[in-house]
Amino acid sequence: MRVPGGVKHARRRRKILDTTKGYKGKRKNCYRIAKQSLFKALRHHFVSRKLRKRSFRGLWIVRIGAAVRPYGFNYSRFMGALRKAQVGLNRKILAELALRDPRAFEQVVEVAKSA
Repeated sequence: MRVPGGVKHARRRRKILDTTKGYKGKRKNCYRIAKQSLFKALRHHFVSRKLRKRSFRGLWIVRIGAAVRPYGFNYSRFMGALRKAQVGLNRKILAELALRDPRAFEQVVEVAKSA
């Protein structure tokens, strides 16, 4: 005997259509098109999480470079000096220090100069 799968079938479709709520045109209410646009959106979302990390790293590098220029350093020499001095601060923390706490950043620069 055949078992009707109406409830599961409807729930599966409803889940997709609920997720695509707010999309334009048929993307929000036509199941087939909604499913395609949702999968593409999720793929973009995955890629964008990787790209965000890349762009933030670039931002941190620019901020550190701008912050060390008044002390007679450029970015690459500063990072090399920090590595020699065995300072374990990453770029994110260095950029935050440069932006929010210039005194602490100046002390880090002094440590790098001594190395």
